[in-house]
Amino acid sequence: MFDVLVYLYENYWRPDACPDHDQLTRKLSAVGFENEEIQEALTWLDGLTVSAQAHASAQSASGVRVYTTAEHEHFGPDCLGFISFLESAGVLPAPMREMVIDRAMAIPGGPVSLEDLKIIVLMVFWSLGEEPDALILDELFVDAQDRLIH
Repeated sequence: MFDVLVYLYENYWRPDACPDHDQLTRKLSAVGFENEEIQEALTWLDGLTVSAQAHASAQSASGVRVYTTAEHEHFGPDCLGFISFLESAGVLPAPMREMVIDRAMAIPGGPVSLEDLKIIVLMVFWSLGEEPDALILDELFVDAQDRLIH
């Protein structure tokens, strides 16, 4: 599923640039994605649209987010730390954070890997028509072991 999401991010600059589900399914199938993977991604994206609509009217809060036990188990310390990092950097306001949490909790199994969480964050930005700044894109795309320390 995550390969499909990355493909959509790389090939469609905004969600409204994507064709309807039937045409998109045909295009993704022609590129080589399996039908089950395509359907999982499209269902997940439908949930992202609903989440974006639900959180669009939410006010930006300055309070502390308390995670449930299920969220702790589903995310693990690395993912929770990454979300906290994005919040403290000022690039993930509370409504977007809640979208990330909602969409990550929609992923079956667990815990969510940090790489998958980064794709979820990227897709939340994408769904809102926002482009993360260059430093955040670096965090989302470059593995820590591949970074050059200056």
